[in-house]
Amino acid sequence: MGSSQALALWVVITHLLSLGGGFVSCAKPSFWPSSATHDEAGCLSWRVMVEANNARGWRTVPAPCVGYVKAYMTRGQYGRDLDSVMEQVSAYVDQIAAAADGLDAWIFDIDDTCLSNLLYYQAKRFGAYDPMAFKKWASQGACPGIPPVLELFAALQDKGFKAFLVSGRDEETLGSCTSQNLESEGFSGYERLMMRYTTNTLLVT
Repeated sequence: MGSSQALALWVVITHLLSLGGGFVSCAKPSFWPSSATHDEAGCLSWRVMVEANNARGWRTVPAPCVGYVKAYMTRGQYGRDLDSVMEQVSAYVDQIAAAADGLDAWIFDIDDTCLSNLLYYQAKRFGAYDPMAFKKWASQGACPGIPPVLELFAALQDKGFKAFLVSGRDEETLGSCTSQNLESEGFSGYERLMMRYTTNTLLVT
């Protein structure tokens, strides 16, 4: 498997993970399924379009598909998809080696890649994204680690790759609790944790 294939797999899994966010609002985004697609098959089509990056400009999960996303995240399919993709990524990692110059690195996102927010969204009943409520949740430092991602993280470190962690979380208010949360879940020894500064309005959490 080539590096471009592994990257494509990683893009798919991050899209799958992001569906757990339940970003629902009353505002109609630039992409919105027609009323005829508000059934399970229609929501599956919407999900596949998101995964393939063919749903351009969408900002919310269509309200009629929130139940579909909940079922996907909590009834086993999400876990099976995650394990399957991570098996493919791990198989690729087994075939590569870090160069002796110490410049090879992997970049990991934090939310819903290293750390899971599923418990938060379950408590919100997969409803509208609430930035203040999410910040309160994240500040508790209680986000569970995602086991297969942690396994990949450790395997890469064992092979001599550096790991960089990136997040759209605000560094000033969530930096300390996020680093402690990562440490408690086993994500340690990374090269650097890069987060958003309060003055950086180009990134939105």
